[in-house]
Amino acid sequence: MTRISKHVVAALLALTALLAVDAVHAAAAAWKPEKAIELIAINAPGGGSDRILRIVANVLQERREIGVPIAVVNKPGGGGSVATVYLNQRPGDGHYLMLASKAILTNNIVGQGPSYTELSPVANLFAEYISVTVKPDSPIRNGRDLVERLKKDPAALTFGIATSLGNFNHLGVVAALKEAGVDVKKARNVIFQSGGAATTAMLGGHIDVVPITAAFAASLLHNRQVRLIAVTSPMRLTGVLAEVPTWREQGYDAVVSNSRSLFGPRGMTDAQVAYWDGALRRMVDSDEWKKELEANFWTTEYMDHVETRRQMERDYVQLKAFLTELGLARQ
Repeated sequence: MTRISKHVVAALLALTALLAVDAVHAAAAAWKPEKAIELIAINAPGGGSDRILRIVANVLQERREIGVPIAVVNKPGGGGSVATVYLNQRPGDGHYLMLASKAILTNNIVGQGPSYTELSPVANLFAEYISVTVKPDSPIRNGRDLVERLKKDPAALTFGIATSLGNFNHLGVVAALKEAGVDVKKARNVIFQSGGAATTAMLGGHIDVVPITAAFAASLLHNRQVRLIAVTSPMRLTGVLAEVPTWREQGYDAVVSNSRSLFGPRGMTDAQVAYWDGALRRMVDSDEWKKELEANFWTTEYMDHVETRRQMERDYVQLKAFLTELGLARQ
């Protein structure tokens, strides 16, 4: 083969590669929703997933990003398992997305849910922190008081956990208790289908402590429905939560953040994922979304489907080690 022909071959190969990339981009641009979108919440109305998805739906509709109706559908139960089964009954359909937290990892680790690998990661939207709440008239005044009571008797108080043991609501308390030397295996926990249901039970005097998202806690605190005794952020939050001490301030190195990610059913196409990445990137760059971040104490942390899957892989390893140490991991 002559030197000129080698150059010609190289040029043809490069052209072929460019055409292949263009074909992928063209395919990605070709898909768009043709029917109503369902955003699937893993808990009942009023829970964290439900509330976040209603905000996502409102911002997308206000900005007219999606040319079809958007509905939030609630599928509570099994720490997200019911929602996951519902989602995967529609393989390869980009009209269905489920909001999940890192609980999708912890549920699987403790043997109560499917693996994230059975779904199609679409994007990670943001991270949030957990607040620990008690009734306004509770004798528990702060995080140290809670810890000292449980050091004396780990079963002295009852926790309301939404929506499963080992998830980040649960870890928002357990991480500090473990740091303090409390035998968390003896703690009494009651599982609820949403943070709203757990809070209602606490206000009714049926349980003592409920860890919930900072945003939900802020709304309850604003109405003087609860007292906040700790937050899992590395430093104090702002606004109505500015007076709430962190676990670190109270002597326990327990920083816990939870990510909120969107997943589609297994078998989604590159075109469908690319469509949603474009729509969601425009959403998170909007002023409307940035206002929601500030109002809800969320930390922006957008990742596309590739980055989201990689982060899930890293988090799974770390969480499995932590939950194994707590005796919660499935053997």
